[in-house]
Amino acid sequence: MITITKSALALAASVALSSTVSFATQADNTSFNTITKDITFLASDELKGRGNFSKEIDQAANYISQRFSEIGLVPMQGENTFKQSFTVTTIKPKSIAVTLNGNTIESAQLGLASTIEKIQWQNTDDFTLHTVGKNDNMSQVISGINQQGGKHLVLINPAHKKLFARYSGYFARGLNKLSLEHQGAIVMIMTEDSAIDAISISADTSITGQTLTNVVGVLPGKQQKDEIVLYSAHYDHLGASQSGEGDVIYNGADDDASGTTAVINLAEYFTHKGDNARTLIFSAFTAEEIGGFGSQYFSKQLNPDDVVAMINIEMIGKPSKFGAGNVWMTGMDRSSLGEELNKALAGKDFEIYKDPYPKQNLFYRSDNATLARLGVPAHSFSSTQLDKDQHYHKVTDDLASLDLTSMHQVIESLSIATQGLVDGKITPTRVDVNKVKSRGKIY
Repeated sequence: MITITKSALALAASVALSSTVSFATQADNTSFNTITKDITFLASDELKGRGNFSKEIDQAANYISQRFSEIGLVPMQGENTFKQSFTVTTIKPKSIAVTLNGNTIESAQLGLASTIEKIQWQNTDDFTLHTVGKNDNMSQVISGINQQGGKHLVLINPAHKKLFARYSGYFARGLNKLSLEHQGAIVMIMTEDSAIDAISISADTSITGQTLTNVVGVLPGKQQKDEIVLYSAHYDHLGASQSGEGDVIYNGADDDASGTTAVINLAEYFTHKGDNARTLIFSAFTAEEIGGFGSQYFSKQLNPDDVVAMINIEMIGKPSKFGAGNVWMTGMDRSSLGEELNKALAGKDFEIYKDPYPKQNLFYRSDNATLARLGVPAHSFSSTQLDKDQHYHKVTDDLASLDLTSMHQVIESLSIATQGLVDGKITPTRVDVNKVKSRGKIY
């Protein structure tokens, strides 16, 4: 049984009463009060930021599961629970020692990303060598290696000191992987040397597995049962800071309690309507913040060819630059989904706009990317103003920073826009997998 604290309910009531906008002039498909109650709990201090591997994220999963049960959804075929658990493997460097051309390299000049438990490289046949000179693009080189996979040694000129520190610090925190099928490694050395006469590299990593959980509910279709429309959002966030000073909880109200709340309430709306031709799946993914492993695991539990479209909802808690209730969509040019949804919104007060932040590569920065790589018309829908948002990944991303009236309008607009998908009347074009960047193999 999930309980909502009195303080959380009081906050929800005060937020609801503060709304001055009436929805009497439009179809009130989703309940403002229910939306407020859901996001108030998911973004509460009680859940301590829903950090991955925490007991509080399990509380969030319990809440979502209970809501799915109350709504009347059923688990995925073959499952007896809404919870879809899986193991994520964390690989952390334990030690690394390098001698290059007779000189021992200090630890501050080393970086290691590896899915291999032990490394013993004694000659140049053990790896592929790369050099990054003063004027070279270090990020491009490292990214290319990651796409390629395998075993690599990278000699990096000290001119890239700041970027080197960022990469080595990121690698030192550990890599999370859904699978260790690919055995690869990147060893970085910051050095003036650009050639190797002699080399000795010895490294060890620790490998541990921890369980995480998606929450997935299904509303079976009435006619086109084998065709799936997927509504999704991630419910994990950053947890709490260990500093112990001031506000330390990253509540993640916008990112992405707002999207998770939308998924729950869209599930409730379409279940109450009870006339969906296609099967609807509602998924709250975990582990988006640490690599998208929830959506990766989910994608292996069904045939992606059966998924007609994926509506991934990411940060809808504030009005977009296009006005309250309007959203923008990533990857508009990759399928006809946006065009089809806007046909349904014609004559309404809402519209789905093209991603206004193309330089941010947002198509690849949420859970839609996993399904898009499999050909699904999978896109993220958001209203966040990235160029102005002062709360992204900050402790100030709490309930008080949101505009719940605008968020309600977004959920309403998505319910209207996607009705044709639900009815089986529209089928967007598929994403060309040959034009989607693959996921890195090492990190």
